Amino acid sequence: MKFLDTIIKNVFNKPKTINYPNEEKKNYEITRGHIEIDMDKCVLCGLCSKRCPTSAITVDRQNKEWKIDRLKCIQCGYCCESCGKKALTMKNEYIKPVDTEKIDEFSK
Repeated sequence: MKFLDTIIKNVFNKPKTINYPNEEKKNYEITRGHIEIDMDKCVLCGLCSKRCPTSAITVDRQNKEWKIDRLKCIQCGYCCESCGKKALTMKNEYIKPVDTEKIDEFSK
């Protein structure tokens, strides 16, 4: 009988959670969304890939490619902090959920 008041509240109130991804989540100013790169600023130094704790970023200087594995990335922001040219930024929006490997490739 202790939970009776909780049960009654839950029956007559709407849920506290949202139906993600069908409903958009409110993004706050400090939300860590996903990593974006400006290839015009990037010099392919590789500091971001060395600083990444999950090895989600790979830099290939010979082929001038920069890759990020979105499923490995934990949005910690260490790569953005270590980028000397400020080519990496943390966007305030989430990427769409996926269930397969998603590697974004950028090249110069």
